[in-house]
Amino acid sequence: MKDKAALAPFRFHSHGLRFALMLLLTAWSLGARASVPDFDALDELLLQNVRNGFVDYDGFAADSRFPQLVQQFGAATPMVLDAADGGLSFYVNAYNVLAIQGILSGSSPDSWWGRRKFFRGRKFELLGESITLEALEHDRVAAFGDPRIHFALVCASLSCPRLSSRVYRAELINVQLHDAARRFINDPSRNRFDVERRIAFVSMIFDWYAADFAKAGGSVQRYIARFVDDAEVQEALRADEFELRYEDYDWNLNGQFGNTPR
Repeated sequence: MKDKAALAPFRFHSHGLRFALMLLLTAWSLGARASVPDFDALDELLLQNVRNGFVDYDGFAADSRFPQLVQQFGAATPMVLDAADGGLSFYVNAYNVLAIQGILSGSSPDSWWGRRKFFRGRKFELLGESITLEALEHDRVAAFGDPRIHFALVCASLSCPRLSSRVYRAELINVQLHDAARRFINDPSRNRFDVERRIAFVSMIFDWYAADFAKAGGSVQRYIARFVDDAEVQEALRADEFELRYEDYDWNLNGQFGNTPR
């Protein structure tokens, strides 16, 4: 009996320690889950407020889930980047969400000074740090070395790629980026190919990021050829037969406020 009595405090201490450990693990688990943005909610918001790439900014502004998502991206922990392709999908979604937030906050890239503030001056919270859209694109997203990101990052302007109405997912990111590249390159409002004159009227994106495309494809034209639907155009691009002419970039808003284009 004395031995059992002597062991009783130890048994109590052991049970208490295990209980405390369970509480700690539960709190850690809840904290880990809370640190991950709700991509399902973002998917629903995109489906509701994006039509053919055009954005209903009033819709985002009126939905309480959107500021919650902005906060979730800000509070997310780096653990969300660990899964295969999790970092790339996280950063692409973050860029597009924060660009929308920039518009809702009153910023706009529709003028030279506006672009400077929108991309370089305005800071957003991401992963517990302050970051600009320019730094997010060049230091985080571009670090993955995939030029297809340039067809998925949407800077809230008409000449930007059309915003996807679906969230980017880690398990689908490769297919989604391929589809984004095909949509952008085969969109005649962004790129046109005059086969007879061998002149390609293409987006300024192919000028700004020419080094990325040339590194991945051997040349800008050969990179474009990977995604072009027209077989004749594709063959000429592969042979670098086109003269590239870059279209003026339209920085007007890619959506509406109050049903009035801005």
